[in-house]
Amino acid sequence: MRYPVVIHKDPDSDYGVTVPDLPGCFSAGSTIDEALSEVAEAIEAHIEGMLLDGEEIPAAGSIESHQSNPDYQEGIWAFVTVDLSKLSGKTRRVNISVPERLLSLMDQYAAQRGETRSGLITRATLEYIAAHAES
Repeated sequence: MRYPVVIHKDPDSDYGVTVPDLPGCFSAGSTIDEALSEVAEAIEAHIEGMLLDGEEIPAAGSIESHQSNPDYQEGIWAFVTVDLSKLSGKTRRVNISVPERLLSLMDQYAAQRGETRSGLITRATLEYIAAHAES
């Protein structure tokens, strides 16, 4: 799942990163690269805690939906991708039926992004549920 994040830096501090769609989720690093890497871990830990608590995972909003927030006015925007398929416990093998053409498209899409078929299905399902939970 891709989350928009806002990077901010005060003159005498490291780079701070806030995840607007996950209240309370933030991180920092001495460089922008380090800060983005650290916030990816923070997102995974935050979502893992939400899953363990039985909370719904909020859908990731767009950068535009957060830009009007005065807390983020001076920030630099970026996206951080996290693999939610590895979160919350052990995996379980299931047998599903999918049309061959769709299976081929899924495998091609996953391969282009360095994902597995299972990871793609898991991520897509979580994103779908999060997007439609608000309906």
